[in-house]
Amino acid sequence: GAGGWSPLVSNKYQWLQIDLGERTEITAVATQGGYGSSDWVTSYLLMFSDSGQNWKQYRQEESIWAFSGNTNADSVVYYKLQHSIKARFLRFVPLDWNPNGRIGMRIEVYGCTYRSEVVGFDGKSCLIYTLNKKLINTLKDVISLKFKTMQSDGILLHREGQNGDHITMELTKGKLSLLINLGDTKTHPSNAQINITLGSLLDDQHWHSVLIEHFNNQVNFTVDKHTHHFHAKGEFSYLDLDYELSFGGIPVPGKSGTLSRRNFHGCFENIYYNGVNIIDLARRH
Repeated sequence: GAGGWSPLVSNKYQWLQIDLGERTEITAVATQGGYGSSDWVTSYLLMFSDSGQNWKQYRQEESIWAFSGNTNADSVVYYKLQHSIKARFLRFVPLDWNPNGRIGMRIEVYGCTYRSEVVGFDGKSCLIYTLNKKLINTLKDVISLKFKTMQSDGILLHREGQNGDHITMELTKGKLSLLINLGDTKTHPSNAQINITLGSLLDDQHWHSVLIEHFNNQVNFTVDKHTHHFHAKGEFSYLDLDYELSFGGIPVPGKSGTLSRRNFHGCFENIYYNGVNIIDLARRH
């Protein structure tokens, strides 16, 4: 009706879905009740999706977040999201409403177009970035990306060294492992291998963010909002790595034969290595 959205039946199975037309970064939402009525929603869930098929619920403080809604028809209840949502579709799902009225909502969504560079991998390909030797800073490395996949296994990142040193980030059974191998166990017997695993069910066809920060021998490994900090022993500062990073697979099969070694099948978004936009570079070169 003219006064806002009010479904014919007021029960827990109703929702209002919005198609924003393209992926958008949503930073806040606001609600009112139905204009000039006794219809308003007192609490609701917010769900989001890229496709309109595969939905995720907005979470805060590690749990599904129920938003406090309205107490009358006309006051605006504005809510700034603790962390923004990147999605094309939104669903507002009423949980409770005015007991003396019905479900009634007017909605405002705040945000802006989400700019992203996306590349797809078919499980047989990889993207190789050769570093400029002059720009290499051995003291600091920062790699960030987002990925989305339905496959539970696959190589996301690999960097090989001369003596068997290598760093590999791999999805194994829906969990993400960061493996740092100091190849020569004779010279590095105490910490020949570091293997950190984070996350679970990361093969759910939703975007997941990854950040690897390496400063001297301090490493921070972050998947979504969970970070593992660790110190590798002194030798880690001198990992003997090639000037080549491989995303989505290992360019020479069998070069490092320890993990499952399947190439990645899915999408990467906004791959950055020390501030360099890798996907943009690949597209332009």
